[in-house]
Amino acid sequence: MNTVRIGEVEVGKGMPKVIVPIVAKTREEILDKAREIRSVAPGAVDMVEWRADFYDEVTDVEKTAETGRLLREILREIPFLFTFRTAREGGEKEIPAELYTKLNQAMAERGGASCVDVEMFSDEETVKENLRNIHACGIPVIGSRHSFAETPAAEVMVRELRKMQDLGADILKIAVMPKSRKDVAVLLSATADMCENYADRPLITMSMGPYGMISRISGEVFGSSMTFGALGEVSAPGQLPVSALNTALRLVHDELIVRQIK
Repeated sequence: MNTVRIGEVEVGKGMPKVIVPIVAKTREEILDKAREIRSVAPGAVDMVEWRADFYDEVTDVEKTAETGRLLREILREIPFLFTFRTAREGGEKEIPAELYTKLNQAMAERGGASCVDVEMFSDEETVKENLRNIHACGIPVIGSRHSFAETPAAEVMVRELRKMQDLGADILKIAVMPKSRKDVAVLLSATADMCENYADRPLITMSMGPYGMISRISGEVFGSSMTFGALGEVSAPGQLPVSALNTALRLVHDELIVRQIK
């Protein structure tokens, strides 16, 4: 499997990388959160996700890009992922496809983003346009799919991940909601199948909510290369505090090495 470099972070190698979301509504709150993230122990946070669908002024493309540049100045070497999560995939707002595309392009060109999330199961031409625009800026794309209603069958999730790969996303992400413990096992099984049999690039997979918590710490076993932790506010149900998440990831990593599984 190929790795993907985002800033100084190599995704797909070693322990799953820890992403912390910023879900604030105003520029001042966003930048204050970035300063808080900078204050945690070195190495505790590998990447920040700016969930811009929470931002009050996100529909103003230039203000959003300016906020991104200020965020970049504060975070310095910590890369950040720009994400506008649409309401249909669990986000805070719905915007026209044209504005979604303009936002993503502006953040890749001049907004300081280190990578950009693109929802891969909207209109295919919109998806392809976003991929072209972002890649033209030399910025990697995390292709994503979210289901807050259910956990699809394993073969459906594998098929969707393969489609993201075929379309050209650099990292493939799927997040689903379990209704039972068995649903969590389905997500983990799909992750392992994709990793072992089809993927040539990193995956991010998770089962949300309390049942799915195990999927957020077991990625190195099943094949998920990044995971989301929280410093305060969460962007999805089931995210663990960063300190606890790092402890759990390190325990799994060290045991894999000791047992010579990796």
